[in-house]
Amino acid sequence: ASSSEMFGKVQQVPQSEETLLWPRSPYGVAKVFGHYTTINYRESYGMHASSGILFNHESPRRGPEFVTRKVSRAVARIKLGLQDEIVMGNLDAKRDWGFAGDYVEAMWLMLQQDEADDYVIATGETHSIKDLLDTAFTIVGIDDWAPYVRQDPQFMRPAEVDLLIGDPKKAHEKLGWKPRVAFPELVQMMVENDLNEQKKLHGV
Repeated sequence: ASSSEMFGKVQQVPQSEETLLWPRSPYGVAKVFGHYTTINYRESYGMHASSGILFNHESPRRGPEFVTRKVSRAVARIKLGLQDEIVMGNLDAKRDWGFAGDYVEAMWLMLQQDEADDYVIATGETHSIKDLLDTAFTIVGIDDWAPYVRQDPQFMRPAEVDLLIGDPKKAHEKLGWKPRVAFPELVQMMVENDLNEQKKLHGV
């Protein structure tokens, strides 16, 4: 599992399998090492080893330390009166968010190929953190989220990755893969799951 974070300071929009890697975090640097190690073993020893360059893949199982789940859980708790606000960092950062279930299917398809290769797995769409907030709060009937969102410098990355958007053309053509769950459906799935979870936890 490679990562879109390898692209970091992006040198091409959208990002494909040929885009220069320029990671901006220790996580991204580590993923670059793993990515090239996979290629090296494939080329050196003929191993059937593929790298899925996975863009942000989300689901209700996502940990609350990730921004999508942080938002979906906070929105659910705000709606239920269990929380007053959500504290965020950069609201203008843009990501290519997809459903993890779709991405697992892509990984399985990679393993069914006669020859191993590397593939960008992405939706080809990008949304900002503001878009995420708009969508999540609208699901619970809150049109103006500004009173519930506070920015704090401690959540700003020292080396921000401003824009990630993948070019999944190769996966479309060689794997026959396309994502099935759109961004609004994904956010709704996560918010509704957190609403149900919080209701059970707090008896509301």
